[in-house]
Amino acid sequence: MAEKVIDAAGSPLPTMLKAALPIVPGVNLIPGVAKKGGDLPDLTLSRKDVAVDLENLATYREVCGFAPSQHLPFNYPHTLAFPLHMGIMTDSSFPYAAIGSVHLRNSMTRHRLIAPTERLDVSATVTNKRAHSKGTIFDFVTTVTAAGTDEVVWDSVSTYLRPGRGDKDAKPEGEPFDVIPGSGTEWRLPADLGRKFAAVSGDYNPIHLYGLTAKAFGFPSQIAHGIWTKARCVAAMESRVPDAATVEVEFKKPVLLPTKVAFGSRVVDGGLDFSLTNPKNGKPHLVGRVR
Repeated sequence: MAEKVIDAAGSPLPTMLKAALPIVPGVNLIPGVAKKGGDLPDLTLSRKDVAVDLENLATYREVCGFAPSQHLPFNYPHTLAFPLHMGIMTDSSFPYAAIGSVHLRNSMTRHRLIAPTERLDVSATVTNKRAHSKGTIFDFVTTVTAAGTDEVVWDSVSTYLRPGRGDKDAKPEGEPFDVIPGSGTEWRLPADLGRKFAAVSGDYNPIHLYGLTAKAFGFPSQIAHGIWTKARCVAAMESRVPDAATVEVEFKKPVLLPTKVAFGSRVVDGGLDFSLTNPKNGKPHLVGRVR
């Protein structure tokens, strides 16, 4: 497997522009830009000896609802890995356009608490291409270790769908999640939430930024990042999430901004189940579990 070490310093906007090129008519015919499907690349991208930006961390806590603490928020390492995911998606060897791929599921495992002052090595690869009823799915696998060691402190699997010709016989994966009704906790989400989260996560996908840019991709208004919805739910349960735990979610209906959402959770054997739903009709935006 080819491994490349990258420096993620600098603005993420050039990468997002590169991500958009394969869907621009005419430009998408240029060799090296065109994405025509095919096998996933045998490629791992890594960042070495990464230091957490404490100013970014403080803003992330504020945007996602995490309280100040002596350790990183459960979801925060995903922001360290996101430049690697985008680096793979925009590599000439990656067979699909980054914009237009749909984040279906996400699983994060924290193996121990991580101090904000720790140095970390972060790596990501893409694997396990397979058929889905609505197209093709594949996994981005992220591993975070204590810098210079083999100690895994956090890892994740992000499953994406590339819509297209599907396999009607493909069966759903994993155990189904229960939808937990809202239990009285509601959050009002502002129109600029996507822009605020983009600033701390580096994910400037235009579907999250403005109504105009979202409409260009078929949405009636800008939508909240799925990873933000997961982070906000975990923040609401933070005191009940063990030091070592796995949080799995499925993303359902997009959250059109601005709006209100309802959060619900319940204790079950071995952990917690939770959901983020539409308070008007109870339809789920996100369903998940902590184990």
